[in-house]
Amino acid sequence: MVGERTDRGGSAAGGHTVAVIGAGKIGELMLSGLLRSGWPVERLLATARRPARAEELAARYGVRVVDNLTAVDEAAVLAISVKPQDAGALLDEIGAKVPADKLVISLCAGLPTSFFNRRLPDGTPVVRVMTNTPALVDEAMTAISAGAHATGAHLALAEEMFTPLGATIRVPESQQDAVTALSGSGPAYFYLLVEAMVDAGILLGLPRQVAHELIVQTAIGSAVMLRDSGEHPVKLREAVTSPAGTTISAVRELEKHGVRAALLAALEAARDRARELAAQAD
Repeated sequence: MVGERTDRGGSAAGGHTVAVIGAGKIGELMLSGLLRSGWPVERLLATARRPARAEELAARYGVRVVDNLTAVDEAAVLAISVKPQDAGALLDEIGAKVPADKLVISLCAGLPTSFFNRRLPDGTPVVRVMTNTPALVDEAMTAISAGAHATGAHLALAEEMFTPLGATIRVPESQQDAVTALSGSGPAYFYLLVEAMVDAGILLGLPRQVAHELIVQTAIGSAVMLRDSGEHPVKLREAVTSPAGTTISAVRELEKHGVRAALLAALEAARDRARELAAQAD
């Protein structure tokens, strides 16, 4: 169902051979996550532009690193994770060689499935995916959208691949740029907030390590409460905010300095940049 979140469950079946084309940071996240979930290493391929990177992937994960055309020939699922600006050149190389019955999964930020449809044989199913770096610890948030030719079975296969990395949610493709801004880039916002709060702790006289431990555990606990309690964040915040207390004094300063407005503007800027990347790739 569109908008329905699916949490991890069980090991991936690994019945299909998956090629990660352009195994950079996000591609490597996918490779490592599939291996941790039990996907057979013999069912995984990778491609890399630089020989040194190919050797690194082979040594680290035991996967076979091949050229792009071999990946197209041998894999049932092609997970494309190159930079958006490099996707056009890649599809110029492999597009005509991709059989229309192979599933293409795009991990390219900002690029719509129509970008791939124009460069692949008619009828090729494309699924657009936006995940994030907490996949490293199996706590990713992954949004999945069907292209024009993708069926429920194709979406289910994408979920099979990404659910072991955290949670998945199906969204209309029209929402993917907003997803990119919110959860795709989201870890960076939290890291920036933690960095600032650690600095504030130092300003208040705490050793850096103590401030770091206090804030990191507070962030983990708060996130678990948000996830597991089912309560609206306003209600959880109000539970900490006593009349005339310390928290409301801090919240007043945050509002005075426009933190909420800054977040709204930041996410709009990220959404707009995703759209610019798509326009530049075309």
